[in-house]
Amino acid sequence: MTTAPDLAGRASSDRVSDDGPPAHPAGHQLAPGYQVIEHVRRGEDLDSYEAWSSQRYCRCFIKTLRPDFTSDAAARRHLQREARLLLSLTHPHLVRAYEYVKPDSAQAPLLILENLTGATLSYLLSGSRRRLGTQDLGHLGRHLCSALRYLHSCGHLHLDVKPSNIIACDGVARLIDLSLARPPGRCSAGLGTPGYMSPEQVTGGVLGPPADVWGIGLVLYQGATGLQPFDIPGDSASGSVNTSTLSLCRTQLARPAPRVRARRRLPADVADVIDACLRRDPDQRPTLESLDAALATLTG
Repeated sequence: MTTAPDLAGRASSDRVSDDGPPAHPAGHQLAPGYQVIEHVRRGEDLDSYEAWSSQRYCRCFIKTLRPDFTSDAAARRHLQREARLLLSLTHPHLVRAYEYVKPDSAQAPLLILENLTGATLSYLLSGSRRRLGTQDLGHLGRHLCSALRYLHSCGHLHLDVKPSNIIACDGVARLIDLSLARPPGRCSAGLGTPGYMSPEQVTGGVLGPPADVWGIGLVLYQGATGLQPFDIPGDSASGSVNTSTLSLCRTQLARPAPRVRARRRLPADVADVIDACLRRDPDQRPTLESLDAALATLTG
């Protein structure tokens, strides 16, 4: 996959928030051995920084609580849960975590991640209907299938597969942001990103691997056509969404996505499997294994 000289992929969330106290400035020591280079993004309860690690002698990416959420127990638990999961995983198509730092009860914990230097897929697809070449599309899909098959075998779903959570660097796609990841099971309505949630995430219900298959299907559809079939204004951050947004999602998901071949000439078997990923009934979606096999025809 082609990369661009952009570091947008460092951000772990789509929502940019300017409220609350200012973020820590360059030079601030977040914890011993971790000095801020720059503030990257502010989310609902987290700040993200690029920082210098004097222990590793390199730049790293840090997720930590906002200054006004330092004492928020729920936010701490959420960050710790993501850290625990990432530290248990090792896969070439998933972002790596280095460590979880808990300075003391008065300071915010830090999730230390590798600093990825590629561009997000959302950046690569920005502009006037930019699309991926067929071979790049095949590699993208197969890398995502590989990462998610591994994640599922470890007992977790990602539940937020979307272009802004995929970073391309030197021909390798990496999936980031496991803040919503959890074991299969029942969830409340609206867990995910509007426009990218599977129908069962929108309405609430039992979630399994097909929810992530839906996410890959949307990413491949957008990569192939340059269009998002269930587009809504803005790309809100992961997490619970309000009732009006859920109503909008239900309205959009009530109709099937336009078929891929109506917008891009692809081999019939590849187009058919992408369309199948976006079937409303989870049981009618393909498995990751069968999706990978179909995409292999594009990569040789």
